[in-house]
Amino acid sequence: MNAAAAPPREAPGVPAACAGHAAMESAAFPAPVRVLAILVVAGLAAFALWSLPALRGAAWSAGSLALFALAGLCIAWTGWWIVHGKTRFDGVRISQSWLWGPKSAEVHDVAHLKLVHWQALERIVAPRLLVRRRNGSLTWFHAADARLLTAFAARVADGMGKAPQG
Repeated sequence: MNAAAAPPREAPGVPAACAGHAAMESAAFPAPVRVLAILVVAGLAAFALWSLPALRGAAWSAGSLALFALAGLCIAWTGWWIVHGKTRFDGVRISQSWLWGPKSAEVHDVAHLKLVHWQALERIVAPRLLVRRRNGSLTWFHAADARLLTAFAARVADGMGKAPQG
């Protein structure tokens, strides 16, 4: 938790009690998952380097080379975000950095949510929150610290039944 963060801005329909809470931040995935991602990406890179002499002898088309390079980039990019992804809750909005850009949801915009958390497996399966917005869109948020997700869920529960103002 980051107690030195600036107070979050208020949003319509959010209880006043939410505004004074300090921001929370967590890695998107637990440490063992991040280590596993590093090992998988490094292992695949090592295998590619080991295979290089045999691959040089094969006849490759430009399309095959491009597909091979693109697959490698996708693996590395996904591994990067598993290791460096962060989830943040500021009392009003939950956001997570991810592959194609940040994803976020505000407390007053949530129609339904579901917490998926197996406490016995939380070191290898990241707790996650499925958020359905009022417009019908769905977003998954992952956090290594389940308290961040439950804090967001509690704020949503506090604001349920209150119509957005303004």
